[in-house]
This record gives sequence, C-alpha cells and structure tokens, in this order.
Amino acid sequence: MDLVSITPEHYEFVRELRMNPLVQGGFLEEAQISKKAQEKYMAKHKQDYYICLLYDIPVGYIGVLGGDIRFCTHPEYQGRGVGSYMLREVKKLYPNATGRIKKDNIPSQRAFDKANILYTLI
Repeated sequence: MDLVSITPEHYEFVRELRMNPLVQGGFLEEAQISKKAQEKYMAKHKQDYYICLLYDIPVGYIGVLGGDIRFCTHPEYQGRGVGSYMLREVKKLYPNATGRIKKDNIPSQRAFDKANILYTLI
C-alpha cells in the first residue's frame, strides 16, 4: 500500500466514496456532494488529503484539517488493515492529530486504537 498526495484525478473517487450508502452512516454528517462542490472543496484543502493506493487502485482516503482526522476505506477493502495503515502513516505527518468518531462506529474506533491515535466519541 502507498499513501500519496491527492490529485484532481482522485476527487471523484473521494466524492463517490463519501456518499456511498455503505459508509455514509459512519460519518459525523451525511451529505450529498455535487461534483462542483467537491472540486471547490478539494482545491482549497488538497494539501490536507491523501489517497491510499493498493497496486495503483484507490482503496481509501484520509485527511487532516485543523488537527482533525477524516478517513474512509472503500467497502470492498474494509477489514484488511487499510484504515489502520492510513492512520499510522498520517500520524507520522501529523503527530498531534486526533479524531472524532461516532459512538456506534466500532471499526473506526478499532483502527484508531491500532494506530494509537486519540479520539473523542460523538
């Protein structure tokens, strides 16, 4: 696996994953995001986001905004260590970053625990 800086070619992957019904319930806020809104958001925050690639296939993303970690693993790759990998790698770049996790999002809690990153339950 590799964690690489996000590029415009990955914006749509992030948007589609963010709105995927299989993962949307894990986010603090559910949202419907237009392509234009995603492009505008990523243009402003692209320096804060990374894509996880497995054999050059995007399998997840992670970002740190204001010290707050946001990440998501594609449902087909969940339970395979992708989330823990992304968290461990981002911790090297942002050692003081933390997360906010919904109380019922047990997989995210486990990933943060494995990466030894503090989080707050919401």
